[in-house]
Amino acid sequence: MAKPRENITQHLIRDREFYLRVIAIVLPVAAQQAINMGVNMMDTIMLGQFGEIQLSASSLANSFYQLFSIFCMGIIGGCSVLVAQFFGAKDMKQCRRTFTLAFQLSLGFAVVFALITWFFPEWIMRLFTQEDAVVTAGVRYLKITAFIYVIHGTSLVMASLMRSVRQPKLGLAVSIVSFFVNIFANWVFIFGKLGAPRMEIAGAALGTLIARFSEFLVTFIYILFMDKKLGLRIRDLFRRVPGALFAKYLKIGLPVLVSDSLLGFGNTTVSMILGRMGSNIVSANAICQVVDRLVTVVVSGVANAASITTGNIIGEGDEKKAYDAGVTFYLLAVTFGIVNGLIVMIIGPLSMRLYALTPETIVITHQMMYAYAFITIFLNIQSVMTKGVLRGGGDTRFLMIADILFLWVVSIPLGYFAGIVLLAPAWVTIICLKSESIIKSFWCISRLKSGKWIKNVTK
Repeated sequence: MAKPRENITQHLIRDREFYLRVIAIVLPVAAQQAINMGVNMMDTIMLGQFGEIQLSASSLANSFYQLFSIFCMGIIGGCSVLVAQFFGAKDMKQCRRTFTLAFQLSLGFAVVFALITWFFPEWIMRLFTQEDAVVTAGVRYLKITAFIYVIHGTSLVMASLMRSVRQPKLGLAVSIVSFFVNIFANWVFIFGKLGAPRMEIAGAALGTLIARFSEFLVTFIYILFMDKKLGLRIRDLFRRVPGALFAKYLKIGLPVLVSDSLLGFGNTTVSMILGRMGSNIVSANAICQVVDRLVTVVVSGVANAASITTGNIIGEGDEKKAYDAGVTFYLLAVTFGIVNGLIVMIIGPLSMRLYALTPETIVITHQMMYAYAFITIFLNIQSVMTKGVLRGGGDTRFLMIADILFLWVVSIPLGYFAGIVLLAPAWVTIICLKSESIIKSFWCISRLKSGKWIKNVTK
């Protein structure tokens, strides 16, 4: 492990095979993220043609769905730690059992969210805004998206876990299919083409439903009938999960689920704060988020590669190499963070030409874009460290504590005080709401150097 005064760059891995292995994960994941962001951007652009009410409504309605996605990512994060280390130890039986556990957990959460969305759509919208026009439009959107949870939640979890057994291309293939289906379906139903009714915001929801169903088919046809490495079959999805494995998941995976769930509630709270500041601020934030997520797709791939690679190495029993890998991924995160911040500053303002915005919203979006450019640097670092290196190392309890402390004790109260009490400008509020990323970046660096994050869960 590193010594207190040791130059951390001495641990940078220079092995060509290591980087080829990382690139094999990063490229498909980054491409998948880019496609997903492209779909979101096209949704935003298409709905933006009908004004800020429908754009804000879809953005806020999706905030509740994003909460469900966070639960799914929590399941993925916890189970991927187990799968990656079991795969490194060449224990395929335990890999299959972990897939079964992930499927059953995602199905359970999906049913709960679907029922809430179907029966209480107006209540959901009023969590985020009190503007009646936005609520009415959002209810139309939610009534359709209630059918998406089960098919998307299960397919998202299963396709994502395939990365941990070194099959990241499935997620890319699924996203490519979804991309073309979504854009075509949106074009047909949003604008009323090819004889279909013009549904506007409801058409965007229907297009998403059709695209998610295509993802579901591709994912499960491949995993259950075509894959030879994992060997998972339909009957395996409904088997009872052994108590020992579930206990191991509770120890390693439950903190991830709690951590990511808290993050989801935090993001929902952010949307609630911004929603009470006005629809123009919600629209501005939606535009900024599209740009921010689009330029950070590579870092999402790096974070995935960091989690899988360090997990595989720890499962193989080489803790020194795992530490060196952690340092290498940290240095990559710093580099990408700086580059991505500069890209947001350059292309962010240019992207606003794609939307029909009021002069006031244009000014707000400009200001928020520069705030995002600054925050992106730290978001990149903490993403690779928390969702990648430390999580792959099995240090999930530490990460849960960090999320509770910095998100709920610092960022949310500070953002609420700035945006709602002081009525501070939107860009100031955004920096306050994202301040936990700055703190966690430095916190995680200290944890990385200590080496205490390396925990072999297969033993």
